[in-house]
Amino acid sequence: MKKTLLFSALLAVTAFTATAQSSAEVALSVTLHPIQTIEINSGKRVNLDYVEKDHYTNGVTSDQLDHLSIYSTGAFAVNVRSTATTLKNPNTAVVTTDIAAKDIKITPSLGSSELRGSVLKTVRLSIEPQLLISNTKGGFDKKFNINYAAAGADKYVNKYFKEESPTVYSTTVVYTIEAQ
Repeated sequence: MKKTLLFSALLAVTAFTATAQSSAEVALSVTLHPIQTIEINSGKRVNLDYVEKDHYTNGVTSDQLDHLSIYSTGAFAVNVRSTATTLKNPNTAVVTTDIAAKDIKITPSLGSSELRGSVLKTVRLSIEPQLLISNTKGGFDKKFNINYAAAGADKYVNKYFKEESPTVYSTTVVYTIEAQ
């Protein structure tokens, strides 16, 4: 009987304790905002040097390995453009010609930290943004190689000026990334 009475008392205390509890709720949200970054990895200057006869005949290329590093939360597109329609020499008193930006071809390829499923397009440099790379998925620190190529077929034979040796034409190439 003592055991039954003790058990009943313990059960009553437990019941009163359980009903004395209260609760509160909080709404928890995880909010994901789009983040896209793009970095140039292998230096801020690319030179296409014509130093041999074959360069004028066949053109010149420069492979920049892991040139672009991309971080994107979700689908993205990378565009490329020039800040001017032509590559110019700053010494316009001597150098009276320029090189059309569209003479420069830009070709992407997957780098050392590749993002499978990427759509890669060869484009001609233009003042208008050109779609270069896109993907339906994002990734962190994904690398892309870039090949820069300039014309052959002796297109630049008469663009050298001895007063400006070597004769250098330049523009700025801008890469942008945006969420898709």
